[in-house]
Amino acid sequence: MKTRKAGIIGGAGYTGGEAIRLLLNHPDVELAFVHSRSNAGNPLHAVHGDLLGETDLLFTGEIDNSVDVIFLCLGHGESKKFLEANDIAASVKVVDLSQDFRLGESVKGREFVYGLPEANRDAIRSASNIANPGCFATAIQLGLLPLAKAGLLTEVHTTGITGSTGAGQSLQATSHFTWRANNISTYKVLQHQHLKEIRRTLQAIQPAFGGGVHFVPVRGDFPRGIWITSYLDCNLSLDEAYALYEAYYEGHPFTHVSRKQIDLKQVVNTNKVLVQLEKQDGKLVIHSIEDNLVKGASGQAVQNMNLMLGLEETAGLKLKSIVF
Repeated sequence: MKTRKAGIIGGAGYTGGEAIRLLLNHPDVELAFVHSRSNAGNPLHAVHGDLLGETDLLFTGEIDNSVDVIFLCLGHGESKKFLEANDIAASVKVVDLSQDFRLGESVKGREFVYGLPEANRDAIRSASNIANPGCFATAIQLGLLPLAKAGLLTEVHTTGITGSTGAGQSLQATSHFTWRANNISTYKVLQHQHLKEIRRTLQAIQPAFGGGVHFVPVRGDFPRGIWITSYLDCNLSLDEAYALYEAYYEGHPFTHVSRKQIDLKQVVNTNKVLVQLEKQDGKLVIHSIEDNLVKGASGQAVQNMNLMLGLEETAGLKLKSIVF
């Protein structure tokens, strides 16, 4: 019997669609409503064709304050506006998937905890409001947290390749199939918006870290997934580094350290992050990979909900990757 209820605000986009998919199959949580002003009255499958036959729910323009938690799957800048304009009961927990509250911002007395369970699990358990991390930020940070905890972070150089769904559902020139297929390009080089939350987390864990994270984002010609390769000066041997990472992630159900070569298909459609290390000429190389819509967005949001509601952390998230 499902004992908790959830609602989604902004259910027509990619993160909203993934949240719907995950919550429909959650063993303990009922999806009570999906809000979308532009689609109110239409069936969910009219927008998300993969939901045909999965649910008879319709989009609504109303908000049900009897739910336990609301997911804000809105564009950047829109979540704060929504909470300012609408009366959400104080008893309703909020998980925001935008960047509006990731740097400690608040609204109408709601204080937000940064929702990276591998760094903030205890704080998330007692929180009422969660700022879900960015997709790039999640994969980059999970590649660096063990070093920060050990006080070993030095200046970091990182490159990240992301699938087209990372750009959102609205059609734009750089997400059009005829441009994206068989193509590659960089964007927001050394100035990506996720750098602020990355530096904030790492400096909180290792206060002496100067915040030197130099990030080159790359558009990949695939729909889903993020591949991160970071490197930095490190005196640890490869075996010592693996031991450090394996010890840090012991007990974290979704981040796994691999001593074999990893590939992106291992994480697509899952809430996993896989981490693999290499050592060359005094440099430690860290590869970290995820599905940008699951662990990088809606899956991590559900993981945070599970922690806040006192549910099993992995509930509704035991997903198999699609490798063939």
